Amino acid sequence: MDRLQYVVLMAACVVITLPLEFVIGARVWRRPRRLALALLPMLGVFVAWDLWATSRGTWGFNEAYTIGLRMPGGTAVEELLFFTVIPVCAVLTLEAVRIILRRLPVRG
Repeated sequence: MDRLQYVVLMAACVVITLPLEFVIGARVWRRPRRLALALLPMLGVFVAWDLWATSRGTWGFNEAYTIGLRMPGGTAVEELLFFTVIPVCAVLTLEAVRIILRRLPVRG
């Protein structure tokens, strides 16, 4: 189970925030082009940075906690998963909060 910890953690993040799409109506997954435009610049920067740092030996990944698949340069695929899942969960949360705030009565 140790090897799956990272993947299970990312799956849990998706499972926890996915109801925001359907219950609150965040509409993040239903607008893939908009989601891609939000994620791709960040994804490009962080993947490049991670590949560079990993290939130079600045940091590495413990084999005991990863599934063992590597991208060119030595970066664990779980890193790519992290760089995708966490921002999607953040956008889902942000959109849900915006929707909830719009529904609240205006005070003042």
